[in-house]
Amino acid sequence: MAKVLLADDEVTMVQMVTELLRAEGHEVFPFTNGNAALGSLETVAPELVITDLYLDKTSAQGIEILHKARSLNPPAIVIVITGFGSIETAVEAMKKGAYDYLEKPFKLDELKLCIQRALSYNTAISENVYLRKQLKKKYQFSQIVGSSAKMQEVFKMIERVADTDSTILVLGESGTGKELVAKALHYNSRRQLSPFVPVNCSALPENLLESELFGHRKGAFTGAINDKKGLFQEADGGTIFLDEVGSMSAMLQSRLLRVLQEREVRRVGDNVPIYVNVRVVAASNEPLEKRIKDGTFREDLYYRLNVIPILLPSLRERRDDIPLLVSHFLRDKVHARTGKPFQITRQAMEVLCAHHWQGNVRELENAIERACALCEDNVIRVADLPPAFQQYFKESPSDTVFAVPSVPSTSQSRTNPAQALYPVSGTSAQTGSSAPETGASRALGPLKTFLREQELAFLNQALAYTGGDKEKAAELLNISLATLYRKLSEDEEL
Repeated sequence: MAKVLLADDEVTMVQMVTELLRAEGHEVFPFTNGNAALGSLETVAPELVITDLYLDKTSAQGIEILHKARSLNPPAIVIVITGFGSIETAVEAMKKGAYDYLEKPFKLDELKLCIQRALSYNTAISENVYLRKQLKKKYQFSQIVGSSAKMQEVFKMIERVADTDSTILVLGESGTGKELVAKALHYNSRRQLSPFVPVNCSALPENLLESELFGHRKGAFTGAINDKKGLFQEADGGTIFLDEVGSMSAMLQSRLLRVLQEREVRRVGDNVPIYVNVRVVAASNEPLEKRIKDGTFREDLYYRLNVIPILLPSLRERRDDIPLLVSHFLRDKVHARTGKPFQITRQAMEVLCAHHWQGNVRELENAIERACALCEDNVIRVADLPPAFQQYFKESPSDTVFAVPSVPSTSQSRTNPAQALYPVSGTSAQTGSSAPETGASRALGPLKTFLREQELAFLNQALAYTGGDKEKAAELLNISLATLYRKLSEDEEL
């Protein structure tokens, strides 16, 4: 049930409506004075306000109560009542944010129905706002995993351009996360409450793609039995994401150019232009300059799309992000879906860091999902990885569980990425308590050997994190390069 603030200078009306609302289970705050009602809005924080437009001349009027009720956070929904039969004043109130109006005298059933509709509408609006907030949280640019220098450049660019209306061209190999970047741009912009419409331009034949993008009129072609809105119209007020835009035919490129220039579309079989307010984010997995030289892509369209380019690095160019990505997939995806905690061995992580990753992040995610399905005792070993990965395997005497780093926040990753290395597998960094033993637990032995193996595992973890770059590893560990070489060589003497 809802909190309802009621304002009317007729005592009998206030009593009658109050009894009705309380019988329906609502919490009612009745007022016969406009000033008192106006002053109580913030403390009551009602979900619904019912107010007469014309109150006692010595007090605040209904239009003032309406204005303040709509300025609350969250805003209250307002029903106005007028006893003067003036449609003009009611319409004016609707323009200022009133949900509905009733003319005196009205029937109680009319009021009950109006209240039910108003509260149902308010619930729908609240749920929509909640879902939008969840989407924004899900697609915050800070949720894109990566602490490498190249990914930090991507984060900074997204942060700077997300809330502009500029056209964006996202470039990167297949599997690098171009659509994720497009969603981050949309859900962190002022357009976040409007639609995000993704289109794979390479997945549809030319004639079908034209109809999908721009819509068609009834009878425009065989099978067009009804008018159809195009995806540009569906995205009105929001963002349209044109994935693999380089695969468009010359004719569609020409039509897209007109949309970008004139901000209007024409449906197939229609001569009437339709204005659209849409932000365009396009993406390509190959340089469009190459297609321009081949004569398969319009140069003028390229310059319209390439207002702000965002270049996503391949996974090969940011190998130091692989441990973070593995952590993300194990904890935020596999664990969230199955409820099972998974670990990975040091040798398996080294193999992952050495792989070429032609399929980029998508290939890594698939490899982790496969390994989780095949591994025993929830520990991923080299044998659980795809056969093509075995060429990178170099067997060593011991194989400890890799301390998968936690995915750092944006501020952490921009200040000291080494912080992600410090959680040690099997130990709580906050409490110091031991974690339950797993199938990877070793038999007890000399303390010196145990400490040496822990140190070696930590050194190898740092090397895996930096993609094998010893200088970067030494810098992250805050030791000299000579010390790092000495500690690594000590292992050979054991």
